Amino acid sequence: MAKWNINPTHSSAAFEVRHMMVSWVHGMFGSVRGTLDFAPLQVGQAKVEVEIDAASIYTGVEQRDDHLKSADFLELEKYPTITFKSTRVEPDGLDRALVHGDLTIRGVTRPVVLKAKWAGPSRFDDDGKIYTSFGFRAKTRINREDFGMVFNMPMEHGGFMAGRQVHLTLNAEVDLAEG
Repeated sequence: MAKWNINPTHSSAAFEVRHMMVSWVHGMFGSVRGTLDFAPLQVGQAKVEVEIDAASIYTGVEQRDDHLKSADFLELEKYPTITFKSTRVEPDGLDRALVHGDLTIRGVTRPVVLKAKWAGPSRFDDDGKIYTSFGFRAKTRINREDFGMVFNMPMEHGGFMAGRQVHLTLNAEVDLAEG
């Protein structure tokens, strides 16, 4: 089974969370690295490891980004990375799989299931070096409080400033160089 490298220039992790119970805040982590053991005809034997640089968080609002990096949320100074390591992969169609694994945020590890879909392969020649690539999108939802991110502010109408449920999406291009 081939070992593919996540291409950091064509990969990111995105998130969405409710704000004030009426709108959505969108953000992303721009620095994603990792490897994938993958063969399209042996999906059940695949393995993936992902490392996200928590400092690469970006929501478009510097004050919010700084707050998300603080001890109220990611506690960046103490926990600079977010990791995912698969424990089992279940094929779920010709181009889909359920990827079971351990997600670690703020030093807390919890099991999650990623619903993954892929496209490819695609091949290209870069000055005599042939690359084969696949594209992956994997989604899951977590409760941020399960990872120790419990900061919140109650609203007058009974809701909260920041939602507990966080929708996560990993978009990754993986590459294999030949020759």
